[in-house]
Amino acid sequence: MRDVTTAQPLDVQPTPLALLLLGREADPRSERGVECPGDLPSPSDPDLVARARAAKEKLGDKVFVLGHHYQRDEVIQFADVTGDSFKLARDAAARPEAEYIVFCGVHFMAESADILTTNDQAVVLPDLAAGCSMADMATAEQVAECWDVLTEAGVADQVVPVSYMNSSADIKAFTGRHGGTICTSSNAKRALEWAFEQGEKVLFLPDQHLGRNTAVRDMGMSLDDCVLYNPHKPNGGLTAEQLRNAKMILWRGHCSVHGRFSVESVEDVRARIPGVNVLVHPECKHEVVAAADYVGSTEYIIKALEAAPAGSKWAIGTELNLVRRLANRFASEDKEIVFLDKTVCFCSTMNRIDLPHLVWTLESLAEGKLVNRIEVDPETEKYAKLALERMLALP
Repeated sequence: MRDVTTAQPLDVQPTPLALLLLGREADPRSERGVECPGDLPSPSDPDLVARARAAKEKLGDKVFVLGHHYQRDEVIQFADVTGDSFKLARDAAARPEAEYIVFCGVHFMAESADILTTNDQAVVLPDLAAGCSMADMATAEQVAECWDVLTEAGVADQVVPVSYMNSSADIKAFTGRHGGTICTSSNAKRALEWAFEQGEKVLFLPDQHLGRNTAVRDMGMSLDDCVLYNPHKPNGGLTAEQLRNAKMILWRGHCSVHGRFSVESVEDVRARIPGVNVLVHPECKHEVVAAADYVGSTEYIIKALEAAPAGSKWAIGTELNLVRRLANRFASEDKEIVFLDKTVCFCSTMNRIDLPHLVWTLESLAEGKLVNRIEVDPETEKYAKLALERMLALP
């Protein structure tokens, strides 16, 4: 038997992949010309809060900090405004005097803020590794190939693309070039109604569940009206006849957090908490949405709980940081709020934005050093903005 008392300690060095997972390095294949910080403050530094506050005060009106609802509490406390991705991008555009927009969210959100703000403003993402798995499920090359498939099937001229806000600037630009619009989880029905006034079919990117739920639950279509385009299969795994018969061509993408919720989760919480109201985000699977009592965006969820009577019970199917924050907020009103799933599930990429990254960002900016700037190239910005403007013009 090996004598473990005399074994030499292993000299383990972090690999580049490990550093990427920890948010300390960037993958040059997925990020655009900027480097992640090398030396972050220690997470155990007891002065992190004071350092963040001091750097923010030094910057004054030069900095505007945006915090997405799914961010950690330690970060949210420094946000000037909180909200969903589109609300935050609009809030940034409404503050032209702010030289720096620090976006505590994920990459596609910072891109949208850059598109909607002026060239004199710099949008900064505290950690470039904060991406979005859903947005990454649709690349520009894959979507261009999909359009070729639609063209060969003879239906492209009937198709209007509608892209979820949770998509890259490249996908938003594709949407703008092809006469489509962007939508949020709040206005997806209006966007689809508009799209069907322009054409006979919709290509919905990149979240299949929001597209399916909106079409079937909100607009009265059938599941048979929807087909699923898989970019990893030849011709998307669909025949020309299927494409011709479909009204909704759904991209095979999903949210890794909302996709975890199941009908079993709903049944379990109803058994454990009699009288519970089940409220889920429309990025959840169709069968989960069908089993829930209420369905809506993050803003809808917050407003529903604000309006809920004291003593009511709620199981929420969305990201855990928000659910926990709401549970704490409404505990004094005797509202019982629980996470829908028994399994703890944070959005891993949202959680990359932590206090050390925020401190590093604010202190760098306070020293006059611009870091982690997110810039969308002019051509992409032009067409992405066109798609966003179509959404803003929706009745």
